[in-house]
Amino acid sequence: MATPLDTLISGFDRALRAVASVTSAAPASPGAAVPDAPLEPLERKHAAALMRVNHVGEICAQALYHGQAAVTGDAQLREHLERAGAEEGAHLAWTAERLRELGGRPSLLNPVWYAGSFALGALAARLGDPVSLGFVSETELQVERHLEEHIGKLPAADARSRAVLDVMREDEIRHGREARAAGGIDLPLPARAAMRAMAKVMTTTAYYV
Repeated sequence: MATPLDTLISGFDRALRAVASVTSAAPASPGAAVPDAPLEPLERKHAAALMRVNHVGEICAQALYHGQAAVTGDAQLREHLERAGAEEGAHLAWTAERLRELGGRPSLLNPVWYAGSFALGALAARLGDPVSLGFVSETELQVERHLEEHIGKLPAADARSRAVLDVMREDEIRHGREARAAGGIDLPLPARAAMRAMAKVMTTTAYYV
């Protein structure tokens, strides 16, 4: 049986791995089979900035699931959250790989994004499993819309990045659907608005920093 110290060490290890984008074996990137077309310097810089934002989004997703799984008292829900988090880990690996290919760098604020998202996930879990699952559902809905926007903003020639984001979007839709099916409730409008505002701050900042 795991001791509190074991749990603390495990959580710290997961945080370090997420921030450093060190994940367990992940499926090959959806972009691996897509030719990496040449891009103009400004196009490449823009694509890298967009992928940095998506990479930050996956850091936050890892932290949210970790925070929720750490607090929930429902073993079945914890298993659900950890399974979804593992799938998000593949997204983290794919975005990190594509960011490197584009010559970009991760956000300098990744530890901050992780810590804040972990706290939000833990708070949502404290409010009860239906709220926690509703938080997952709303988060995935906002991520889905965000990915749709980025797919449209990518340079036309960057089919490799687009292939990655297309598969990520499909996975986010499924995660949101599963959260609702598991009992997630609709969050109040003020909560949804606050989440959108926080996401806007994150995406705007991560594009540059």
